[in-house]
Amino acid sequence: MPLAMGGEPPADETIPLNRLRAAIGRRMVESKTQLPHFYVTHEYDMAPVMELRKQLNALLPENEKLSVNDFILKAAALALRQFPNLNASLKDGAVLRHGQVNMGVAVAVEGGLLTIVCRDADRKPLRLISIEVRTMAGRAREGKVRPEEIEGSTFSVSNLGMFDVEDFIAIINPPEAAILAVGSVREVPVVKNGQVVPGMRMKATISVDHRVSDGAEAARFMQAIATYLEEPLRLLV
Repeated sequence: MPLAMGGEPPADETIPLNRLRAAIGRRMVESKTQLPHFYVTHEYDMAPVMELRKQLNALLPENEKLSVNDFILKAAALALRQFPNLNASLKDGAVLRHGQVNMGVAVAVEGGLLTIVCRDADRKPLRLISIEVRTMAGRAREGKVRPEEIEGSTFSVSNLGMFDVEDFIAIINPPEAAILAVGSVREVPVVKNGQVVPGMRMKATISVDHRVSDGAEAARFMQAIATYLEEPLRLLV
């Protein structure tokens, strides 16, 4: 049995919800109770991305180096072109397919989360996506985010890879139809040509509103992301 620590335990403490956390709570309860979520998980071979990122970052200044999330944002944005049902909202009983691909990026801030928006991410180069997201995330953490930087997302990505998270699921951010939850890139044993060798793998799970799409479409979307992450030169052309 574990040894008891000396002294009295700390007293209970009541912490009122701040405005941001309360607002997030209301929206997430609404989403989880009103939207019929379903989930699809895919595992990606990230060795090609990690190698290309290493090569590109060797050419970039320190303050412009690309993150893994930049590649994921670009890959998902390009895949959404092929699957407009997932870049959509349900409005007045009809599916509103958005012309723009505006990627929401969840950012941890003091007392909660904010979703910053990289607009037209399918049409921007990786380097610009990286600069915009880094700049907006910095302003969000400093409490200086601008209204237009947190409004108008059409699809969201939540990445917990920096916290050594293998995989997780996220709650859809209304009125969007889907959100992608991204885990860590991990070095794991994989079987290749009958041999066990080291590999770089990452799991991601999409949460989708079942009123708008279905499992087969979501699975094809996740495969489309794989074509970009596993052949990442496609992200540069």
